[in-house]
Amino acid sequence: MCAAPLERRIVAERERSACPACGWVHWDNPVPVVAAVIEYEGRVLLARNAAWPPKIFALVTGFLERDESPAAAVAREVKEETNLDACAANLIGVYDFARNNEVIVAFHVPAAGEIRLSPELAEYRLIEPARLRPWPFGTGLALADWMRSRGLAVQFLPPPHG
Repeated sequence: MCAAPLERRIVAERERSACPACGWVHWDNPVPVVAAVIEYEGRVLLARNAAWPPKIFALVTGFLERDESPAAAVAREVKEETNLDACAANLIGVYDFARNNEVIVAFHVPAAGEIRLSPELAEYRLIEPARLRPWPFGTGLALADWMRSRGLAVQFLPPPHG
């Protein structure tokens, strides 16, 4: 706030960046993100971001806007990214994603309409729910919980190397 360099110190029982001159604290709170398990014609839509390598598909996600509820945000993101209309937004759960400093609010979104991807997405796949193999972190945990709620067996993909 005052342009003095920040330093690391203990504030509210955690190490944080803070200004020694004016006392401003960078809290670095997690960012809320919505994720959609999009169910379209009995299958689940997984999409590949245009910036990702081939064969990497995931749920449609996005950030909340100011004064927007998570349910409204997920419906907006589904429309923006796939052109589909959300018929409902049923909460699956809330998941931490520490790697990206995010909190994911995941929904099951039955959707209808004609799929047209935004330029942000390169391609999509429609997968039978019983054939899904979630990833063992982030939105994959929400997908696994949705599968379990449907009585489906969950077999996670192996964790990525690196």
